[in-house]
Amino acid sequence: MQTKASGKYFDTFGVMLDCSRGAVYKKETVEKFIDFLSAAGYNMLQLYTEDVYEVDGEPYFGYLRGRYSKEELKELDAYAASKGIELVPCIQTLAHLNGIARWSAYAEIIDVGDILFAGEDRVYELIDKMFRTCAECFTSRRINIGMDEAHMVGLGKYLDKHGYRNRFQILYDHLKKVIAIGEKYGFKPMMWSDMFFRLANKGLYYAEDPDLGQDVIDAVPENVGLVYWDYYSKEQSTYDKMIRAHKKFKNEVWFAGGAWAWAGNTPHNDFSIRTTELAIRSCIENGVRNAFITCWKDNGAESSIWGILPSLVWAAQCSRGDFDMENCKRVFREIVGESFDDFMLLDLPDRLSEEFRIITPAKYILYADPFMGVFDWHMRSEMEGKYKDFAARLAAKADMKEYGYVFRTLSDLCGFLSVKCTLGVHTRELYRKGDKKALRALAEKDYTAASEALARFYDSFEAQWRTESKENGFEAIDVRIGGQAARLKHCKKMLLDYCDGKISKIEPLEEEILPVHPGSEKGSDLSYNNWLQSAIINS
Repeated sequence: MQTKASGKYFDTFGVMLDCSRGAVYKKETVEKFIDFLSAAGYNMLQLYTEDVYEVDGEPYFGYLRGRYSKEELKELDAYAASKGIELVPCIQTLAHLNGIARWSAYAEIIDVGDILFAGEDRVYELIDKMFRTCAECFTSRRINIGMDEAHMVGLGKYLDKHGYRNRFQILYDHLKKVIAIGEKYGFKPMMWSDMFFRLANKGLYYAEDPDLGQDVIDAVPENVGLVYWDYYSKEQSTYDKMIRAHKKFKNEVWFAGGAWAWAGNTPHNDFSIRTTELAIRSCIENGVRNAFITCWKDNGAESSIWGILPSLVWAAQCSRGDFDMENCKRVFREIVGESFDDFMLLDLPDRLSEEFRIITPAKYILYADPFMGVFDWHMRSEMEGKYKDFAARLAAKADMKEYGYVFRTLSDLCGFLSVKCTLGVHTRELYRKGDKKALRALAEKDYTAASEALARFYDSFEAQWRTESKENGFEAIDVRIGGQAARLKHCKKMLLDYCDGKISKIEPLEEEILPVHPGSEKGSDLSYNNWLQSAIINS
């Protein structure tokens, strides 16, 4: 069993774990994850914490979010070091701070949305406190300062106060101040590189011609690493082109790939594995010596932390130049103690096709409203049978000693999806036909079955969350699944009232259904990762 990275192709090869998008993982969970990383041959873990860490003098920073105490961070740092893993703080110093933006205590230092008001003294006082916590709690003096996706920087309060100013200059001025604060505490920072590219290429990161021009290249401070992140590209030529563009800077270049764990309850190992191989081959061929794999948790942290183990073992093997899948499966068995192919079954809820792309039917079917029919255009009759099969195949692995609960959760999800996927379609068809007898049977049988299946999924998902994460954040899941439960109950009552003549019509069922995207083929699959817009139209 490997215990450390080989160093042949990479000096640093790590993972970034998102602890900020709803779930804050228990200390014991992170320690177990560190055990896995060490065994797989990684040597770094970046702990992505937007505001979920204790900062002295800032009681609203991470307030009610399940933030890590300084003691927890120190214990994790020591544990990681004992396993040969460098624990690196990964924070945000410009955007992605919506967790604090909601509190009036920070209203004056928010430019717009979740972006800090660059140039304000109070902003740099806060950032200084962030660095102070990191310096106290982490032994590593590498730090990821974020600064990605600040699309509206300088266009809110900054614009009101200063008028329009070149946004490159706003970014550079802010970056220099952040770097100076970091250096005060001995940190060598890295940052996501996209804002330099976006501001130069009309919002595009992966531009056809990503050359920013020598004036931009010369303006970027040399004492910050640039992290090229790409979880999407399906051609090695894209990675080659972007790495070459990054290497024109005088800065150290990092690469960040993705183990897709952020598009609902289901991992996307197949897509992650295929894109990871392309990316790592490009890194090796282009001499990138530092890389990590991101495990984001966008839109609610609904998937298990363990769902992407196949992607992470594969990435580790590739980092050593081993692209042999059979060897990867053998190593997976040694490290995890289970079958690689069994873990790949966790992809099933979103594997309605074999296309090389991300689709998320398990997410949007779960939250779709049965009367509004937002996604009904995209439903197919064979989905019901597929989801029944998926439920059975996943249930067969639910007795797995250590990870069986993850399979149970997705089996119960598929059980619900098998009832729910065409429920809205059948409801509208029978309503439009005026077949009240069949509509009554649908309400009494199928809506009841859906409610019962949803309750089973809720119970298994709650058990999964309690196993892996702090309680904070589950209130959002209660609202999501509880809202779906209430909606199914209400729709059933409306149908029965209609059948009994208590109401003359059901307005949403009177409307014709349109595709989510105009011109979409009937029954086509979607990538749609937003529970609120899936569930609610009138908000």
